[in-house]
Amino acid sequence: MRYTVVMETPARNQLARIWIRATDQQAVADASDRIEDALKNDAHAKGNPHGIFRRYRFDPLEYLFHVDPGDCMVRIVQVRRTT
Repeated sequence: MRYTVVMETPARNQLARIWIRATDQQAVADASDRIEDALKNDAHAKGNPHGIFRRYRFDPLEYLFHVDPGDCMVRIVQVRRTT
């Protein structure tokens, strides 16, 4: 199933802060792109369950997201640095 991926404002702000502070900005940008691309297809099967959310990690980032299969939407609600 194909999903539309959206990033909530707090998550977007978290990603921006991580990127600004990173000494490896390209790695952060690449990880973000890879995670978002991966979530476009079969997001309900990606990552690990975390309550009503799922976590998906591609170093140096981890995304917390919610999948709504009825609307074919993935909402990214949190971004954190893993390394």
